[in-house]
Amino acid sequence: MSVPAQLRRISPTIWELPVSYRKGMLVPARIVATEELVARMDQGVFEQVANVACLPGIVKYAYCMPDGHWGYGFPIGGVAAMDPATGVISPGGIGFDINCGMRLVLTNLTEEEVRPQLHHLVDRLFARIPTGVGCTGFVRCSRDEFREVLEKGSRWCLEHGYAWPEDLELTEEGGCYGGANAEQCSEKAIERGFDQIGTLGSGNHYCEIQVARKEHIYDEETARAFGIAIPNQVVIMFHCGSRGFGHQVATDYLQTFLRAMTTKYNITVNDRELACAPFRSPEGQAYFSAMKCAVNMGFANRQVILHRLREVFSHQFNRSPEDLGMRMVYDVAHNTAKLETHLVDGKRRELLVHRKGSTRAFGPGMAGIPGCYRETGQPVIIGGSMETGSYLLAGEASAASTFFSTAHGSGRTMSRHQAKKMVRGQKLLQEMEHRGIYVRTASYGGVAEEAGFAYKDIDAVSAATEDAGLSRRVVKLIPIGNIKG
Repeated sequence: MSVPAQLRRISPTIWELPVSYRKGMLVPARIVATEELVARMDQGVFEQVANVACLPGIVKYAYCMPDGHWGYGFPIGGVAAMDPATGVISPGGIGFDINCGMRLVLTNLTEEEVRPQLHHLVDRLFARIPTGVGCTGFVRCSRDEFREVLEKGSRWCLEHGYAWPEDLELTEEGGCYGGANAEQCSEKAIERGFDQIGTLGSGNHYCEIQVARKEHIYDEETARAFGIAIPNQVVIMFHCGSRGFGHQVATDYLQTFLRAMTTKYNITVNDRELACAPFRSPEGQAYFSAMKCAVNMGFANRQVILHRLREVFSHQFNRSPEDLGMRMVYDVAHNTAKLETHLVDGKRRELLVHRKGSTRAFGPGMAGIPGCYRETGQPVIIGGSMETGSYLLAGEASAASTFFSTAHGSGRTMSRHQAKKMVRGQKLLQEMEHRGIYVRTASYGGVAEEAGFAYKDIDAVSAATEDAGLSRRVVKLIPIGNIKG
C-alpha cells in the first residue's frame, strides 16, 4: 500500500488531501480512519476520493469512511454533498446496488434455546428465502404491479400483508422515498426486477442469526432502548438491496449521462465512472426519480424477507412472531442520494448527499428518526463478514462534519478473485461449523469470496467511527448461523 506524500493528519482520525493534490479539486478530500487503517488502504481510495473532490457543486469536503476501498467511481465508503443548484448527481456516487442496506430484527429467544434447533432453522431459512445469482422471489406481481411497488416501497408491503405498521416507522424514510416515478425506469429494468422481491441475491448479501452476549455490550442503556435486554439474546440481521432492477437503473443512466456531459453540459470528469449530470437538469431529475424507485424496491425487498423470517421462526418454535418478539430495531440504507438540510459554516443549507457504501447516522434529537430513538440517536448497523460479527451503533451529534454519515461495513482488503484463490468454500464451511457457525450457501465459490480474511478488522473499523465521533458502539453481534448466495 502507498499513502500519498501530500496526505496530512488533521486529527487522530481525520486525514486530508489538499486541493493542490490534483488539478481540478474544488475542495479537500478527507479520509476518516486510524493510522493503521489509512496505511492499509489501497491507492485507488486516494485517487478516487480526489476525483470526487473535482465534481461540480461539491460542498466542504469529499469524504471516505474507515471501511473505504476501491469502488466504481466513488470509493466504497464515499460521501459527497452537492449544492442542488450548481452541483451534479452521479450514479457512481450511489452505486449499482441502489439501497443496498441492513435490517436488524429482534427475538426474545436466547442462544441456549436456538442452538439445539440451529441446523433446522438455517436449513428452513435457506429453503424459504431465495439466494444466489438470478434468484426469483415468491411474490408474484405483474409488471404494472411492480411499478406500484417502485413508487410505494414498504407501503405496498403493508397493503398486501407483508408488514406490520411499526415496520415502516422503524425503516429509514418510512420505507419510501417520495417522488419516485416508475415512468423514468426502462422496460429492461422492470423486466430484471419484477420477480425478485424477497430475494437475497449473491455477493456479500446474507441473512444471519446472531447473538448479543453480555461481554460484547458497550452501552447497556442504549442497548435496552434498542430492544436488546436479555442475556445471550438472539437477533437476525440481513443485508441486500434492489437486485437486478437497481443495477439496470444505474447502467441506463450512466450511458445517458456520458452522452449528456459532452453534448449538452460541457462537463469533464477525471474518470468516466463519475459520469454525471446537473442535478436540476432533465436528465438529473429523471435519474433521481428512477433512483428513488430502486430505493423503494430495496425497502420492499427487505420487508418481504422479514415476512419470510417471521414465518420460519414462527413455524420452528411454534409461537407467533408477536410472541417471539420479532420486531425491528431499524432498517438503514446505503448507496443512496438524498436531499437533506445540514449546517455548513453556520448556515443551514439544502444539500444533495451522496452516500456510496456509507450509512446515514442522525444524532439524538434530530428530525427524521423514530420518536423512540430521539434520545439515543438513530440505530446504525455496520455489517461484518460471516466469520467475525457485526456492530449495532448509535448516531452522534458530532457526525455533523460528515453530513451525519458513517461506515457501512468492514470493507474489503482483497478482491473476490484473490480470496477464492486462497481458500476452498467447502473447507471454509466445515471450519466455520467447527467454530459454531452453521452456513448454507448457493455457491461454494461465493463463500470463499466472503471469507473473513478478505475484509478489514470489523472491531477496528467500528472503533474508528466511534473515535471520530460519527457513531458510538452499542453492541457487537456474534454470528451462529447464516444463509448466503
